[in-house]
Amino acid sequence: MVTTVGDEEQGNVIARELVIRRHAACVNMVSGVKSFYRWHGKICRDSEYLLVIKTLAAEYDAVTATIQELHSYEVPEILAFDIARGEPRFLEWIAGSLDKDADFADDEDDLAGYDED
Repeated sequence: MVTTVGDEEQGNVIARELVIRRHAACVNMVSGVKSFYRWHGKICRDSEYLLVIKTLAAEYDAVTATIQELHSYEVPEILAFDIARGEPRFLEWIAGSLDKDADFADDEDDLAGYDED
């Protein structure tokens, strides 16, 4: 799945919540995205951040609800794509990371290797 946000802070909030709530195994935030679009009859250009959300199809509704809850856009981009193939161990890692019954830390202080720079 993907979504875009207007600033890094909002991207951090959405990404962190998706992982903490176990709706996503990982969220990549890509800066430097330039978006050109039509909104309310005008052509607009903005800088955005692209969030690439690694999840399962079963989590679509939960991911969508979380994005809509936390997003500032009137109509946030929320797109899902089917994966035709993937490295099996990576796909298993995604599924394992979304296991709501698994015993692992969900506390932000326990996010290993997280660098806020």
